[in-house]
Amino acid sequence: MENSVEEGKIAAITSYVLVVGVLIAMSMNSESKNSFVSFHIRQALGISLTFISLGLIISNFDSLLISAPMWISVSVLWSYGIFSAINGTTKPMPLLGNYFQKWFKSIS
Repeated sequence: MENSVEEGKIAAITSYVLVVGVLIAMSMNSESKNSFVSFHIRQALGISLTFISLGLIISNFDSLLISAPMWISVSVLWSYGIFSAINGTTKPMPLLGNYFQKWFKSIS
């Protein structure tokens, strides 16, 4: 397991770089199918889709009091994911992480 974590760290960290990073990490993981990378791809994809969907909803309100908490919470989740990938752990995100693993289980 330790060897697969070290081999997959770059791809796992890449998955958290915007939506494009998820696609790049998926292509990096397409042949080797590293479970560590797959875990982080699912987490990053979930964060990205949550960010986009919340952004579409919240942008209609045009209020800093509504958009600032969204930006802060998404930034905290992204930071959590990146540091989890750097540290080589597979701990799901708070609140939605387990759902991301279930919803995107076909991504391996």
